[in-house]
Amino acid sequence: MHTRAAIFDMDGTLVDSERVIMSAWLRASTVVGIPLDASQYSNVIGLNDEESNALLISLLGGTSEFREVQSAVRQMLHGGAERTVFPLKEGVRELLGALRDRGVRCAVASSSTAAEIEERLSLAGVLHFFHATAGGDEVHRGKPDPAVYQLAAARLGIAPTSCFAFEDSEHGATAAAAAGARVVLVPDMKAPSRALAASVHVVLESLSHALPLIPSWFPER
Repeated sequence: MHTRAAIFDMDGTLVDSERVIMSAWLRASTVVGIPLDASQYSNVIGLNDEESNALLISLLGGTSEFREVQSAVRQMLHGGAERTVFPLKEGVRELLGALRDRGVRCAVASSSTAAEIEERLSLAGVLHFFHATAGGDEVHRGKPDPAVYQLAAARLGIAPTSCFAFEDSEHGATAAAAAGARVVLVPDMKAPSRALAASVHVVLESLSHALPLIPSWFPER
């Protein structure tokens, strides 16, 4: 199989947003008197908005409680004069530059919405590296369903089987593998299970560790 493109998850893979967002949810839930803990919230990571909201509604005890906590989270993240700028993960800019220099087309396949992808990557200064994006609000099912990866590959005009997928979570890795991509797992907040680690192409400590592998993954034609 000749790999021709790279598709990236965003939150936890490209930008260090998962910790900030989780911290806001944990603090906000405590403020309103329905405290969540990290182990409960971790089940939300990698789901699209519709599915994560449904889980949070269940965890918080109802829609009204969810909306109260959600409002507090939005105030924490967006209530200031400036929008929250999530920092890039280690090696992101260098890897994207190396892929661009090699002529590898790149896309984003994220559980976040299309608008959130554009905003977060624009503020981080890397949106211009991507030829296409696909958000969780643009597909019928979120990760671990492969739909968002299939959409991202379709927008690149390349079959998923000709792509490497960079992911940090089990939901995302499952989605990418189901689409037919080769999965590079770069764990963020959760260490992979032994079974997950064995199922992917490679597990890396950071995206910086992908740089020396680019020539073998994307050989020049």
